[in-house]
Amino acid sequence: MENRKVFSVKVEDGREGRDGKPSVGPVYRNLLAKQGYPPPDPEMSTTWTLFSSSVEKYPGNRMLGWRKFVDGKVGPYIWKTYKEVYDEVLHVGSALRASGVEPGCRVGIYGANCPQWIMAMEACGAHSLVCVPLYDTLGSGAVNFIIDHAEVDFVFVQDIKVKELLNPNCKSTQQLKAIVCFTSLAEEDNAKASQMGIKTYSWTEFLHMGKENPWEISPPQPFSICTIMYTSGTSGDPKGVVLTHETMATFVCGVDLFLDQFEDKMTVDDVYLSFLPLAHILDRMIEEYFFHRGASVGYYHGNLKELRDDIMELKPTFLAGVPRVYDMIHEGIQQALQELSPLRKWIFDALYKHKLSWMNKGYKQKFASPLADLLAFRKVKAKLGGRLRLLLSGGAPLSSEVEEFLRVTCCAFVVQGYGLTETCGACTIGFPDEMCFVGAVGSPAVYNDLRLEEVSDMGYDPLGNPPCGEICVKGKTIFSEYYKNPELTRESFEDGWFHTGDIGQMLPNGIFKVIDRKKNLIKLSQGEYVALEYLENVYGVTPIIDDVWVYGNSFKSMLVAVVVLHEENAKKWAELNGYTVSLSELCSLSKLQNYVLSELKSTADKNKMRGFEYIKGVILEARAFDMERDLVTATLKKKRNNLLKYYQVMCA
Repeated sequence: MENRKVFSVKVEDGREGRDGKPSVGPVYRNLLAKQGYPPPDPEMSTTWTLFSSSVEKYPGNRMLGWRKFVDGKVGPYIWKTYKEVYDEVLHVGSALRASGVEPGCRVGIYGANCPQWIMAMEACGAHSLVCVPLYDTLGSGAVNFIIDHAEVDFVFVQDIKVKELLNPNCKSTQQLKAIVCFTSLAEEDNAKASQMGIKTYSWTEFLHMGKENPWEISPPQPFSICTIMYTSGTSGDPKGVVLTHETMATFVCGVDLFLDQFEDKMTVDDVYLSFLPLAHILDRMIEEYFFHRGASVGYYHGNLKELRDDIMELKPTFLAGVPRVYDMIHEGIQQALQELSPLRKWIFDALYKHKLSWMNKGYKQKFASPLADLLAFRKVKAKLGGRLRLLLSGGAPLSSEVEEFLRVTCCAFVVQGYGLTETCGACTIGFPDEMCFVGAVGSPAVYNDLRLEEVSDMGYDPLGNPPCGEICVKGKTIFSEYYKNPELTRESFEDGWFHTGDIGQMLPNGIFKVIDRKKNLIKLSQGEYVALEYLENVYGVTPIIDDVWVYGNSFKSMLVAVVVLHEENAKKWAELNGYTVSLSELCSLSKLQNYVLSELKSTADKNKMRGFEYIKGVILEARAFDMERDLVTATLKKKRNNLLKYYQVMCA
């Protein structure tokens, strides 16, 4: 019964490539869009209407929760209702307009997730302003670049990020008219800003200014730009992804339609724990959806290592994370299991196998084994707050082992999704309670078409068996353009299809797997992009190195490398350290490995690399990568798959 289910519908056949054009696979759609996309709700055409209509429907519902620090300790969650947030948003909007901000202006928001972040964002919506999230994981120069590129002239900022903004290296700060702090600025920062001719406001001062100068709202049109979200590219500067109000509202509408087909409904009592950055698309769209449904969002208190404490305090019903977070949860449960007596561990394993076997037969998670849940798994659920109903993983593929383990032990639905900033979040999503989705990223979302396109030089054929190729997306939830970059926009689209750069595989039951990256731009398990060739070029200048192959994958959070030693410099090191052995014998010395790692680190430091771009483990090699072993092409380009097979032991 299970195997006959199909989870997407084919709306167009594939076709063979000709005249130099690649082959393309069939076009697939969500089952709900078989006869064409469902008409979106005309009342839901902008993110402002999503929020303001919820305020009318659910004025007294808890909307935003946060934890205050009292005497250095973090306290319980405090809440603002929809009506309280709305009133504050109106004041913030009025203050923006009173400061001379006009509809269409770009407003930056810089800081960790918190209620003020959302109130600044909604105030942008109320007055047709463009919200531009600023964040520094793209490297120290990114904030400077974004302010300049997006022509931001007003920034909301967290107190601990003010120093970054006023740093002399952040030259574009000089074009800002004003800075509003989420709390209040230190005296020295106020003085520094006024020297630069920038007005500064504490949150309270800004609210007061808004109360004194009430301003009529100027809500956006569906085609107005809602946000310009910057995302990392293969190399060079971040790209500004332009998303309109209609695109984002349509996405929210699609989530409604998708979730409506399942018997477990979302309610106003659902609570989401937000810790993924609001400056990224995944968390942003989840929050937009929760606000549309009148549900609650509670923010973590800022320390990921203490996330468990926030979970126990908030007791969320929904969690979204990148694989690294779920790996940590998995490791935590496994560690607790190691401490059990052999008998109890044996019982846990037996109950696990029992429940899994019934889930694999098609039974729903909650009915697969109530006995196993009662005896063992409710304790796991209790460690996650006790109320979890849904876990969503995105940002990079979640390993099948971890996904299966969480599905069995957490007593909640576990689904994966796949998407990019350019697709406004998930363009594929898994179905709850279907075991065939383990290890896959789901089927097309409601307002998307997906197809695979041939990548001949990598041997991926969408008409082959299994069908593989570059994932291409089209539909109503695709970005409009890369801001001020028509050339890159043109390169990314062909015949209206957005080319993601990810390689997918289509399974017979209509679901997708992500199996590779087209340009070897890979994503680590914490969701950060790393351009391998670029890193190899930078690390290649290290004197002790002749050549380097860097390896990382989406299931790990760090990079490793195989280093071909520079013969002369390696021998000099050996002499200095009293070794008289051959180059290949030198390769096995842990002292030399540590030295190479420290040299790589100093190259990384010199080049101001980001933490996740540092090499954390090396294998030393005396022989150059060569054609005899089929490790490089005739033009000495690295054959990454062959290198991986050859050095597999290290990378496992």
